[in-house]
Amino acid sequence: MSVKGGGTSKVCLPYAKYKSMSKKQKQKVINAKKSAASKGKYKRSSKSNVKGARKKGATLRDWFKKEKWVNIATGKPCGQ
Repeated sequence: MSVKGGGTSKVCLPYAKYKSMSKKQKQKVINAKKSAASKGKYKRSSKSNVKGARKKGATLRDWFKKEKWVNIATGKPCGQ
């Protein structure tokens, strides 16, 4: 089953990971997300996945609740 409609073009990552990424790495993820959104795809390419963003042993719920998430394109908190 495929997902209908385009995904968001917003790129959010935990603040700690955002600060540790190089400008080139950030740009790669931003470009992949923009490209997917412009094609109406729901997800960006898996080639642009970010490694090491989640602490070992953290549940998905912990990851979203306990991390400070920022939009890497703007540097502002996610959801603003």
